[in-house]
Amino acid sequence: MAQHQQERAVRTRAALIKAAAEEFDLAGFAGTSTTKIIKRAGSTMGALYFHFGSKEGVAKAVMAEQAADLPELVGRSGLQHLVDLTLELARELRGNVLLRAGVRLAVEQGAFGIQDDTAYQLWITRFKEELIVADALGELREGVDPAGFARVLVGAYSGTQLLSRISTGHEDLLERIAELWRYFLPAIATPEVIATLEFETRGPGTAK
Repeated sequence: MAQHQQERAVRTRAALIKAAAEEFDLAGFAGTSTTKIIKRAGSTMGALYFHFGSKEGVAKAVMAEQAADLPELVGRSGLQHLVDLTLELARELRGNVLLRAGVRLAVEQGAFGIQDDTAYQLWITRFKEELIVADALGELREGVDPAGFARVLVGAYSGTQLLSRISTGHEDLLERIAELWRYFLPAIATPEVIATLEFETRGPGTAK
């Protein structure tokens, strides 16, 4: 009985997260009500407040779990893997509602009284790990700090995706991320490595 209740609670929470992501993606934090979320989820206000405590709590959960259902990226190691990852995130931002809503809320959060950099730190850590591998492979220029560039890359990526969302609804995001790399790579990578990198900016699915 206890296990059944626990499984039901897990399903209820997941349904609320999904519904909240869909509503936040459509209307942002200000335009979304808890009533809309529970209606879309087929749940109750009691369940929402039990799991999250408030609309702000749901928003924080969506931000924290934005990467929960991203596909695993396979392919080459080092800088190519990092380039592929950033392009795959661009593809996911077109079709993955949880990621898109989480990113939108992370940008909007100051407007609803939250200062939470968890989502940004998640990507800084992920990018840093890839850059450490690239450094070990001898792909980075001397003096490039993986942690420092990871922070710069997350900041630049965030601004680029925001501009793309406003301008084209993310339709040009793949091209804009490739453009970002064309300006960054000469500063961080050896010319030999730059010559080998590939940028797949067309077609759905996992970058290779």
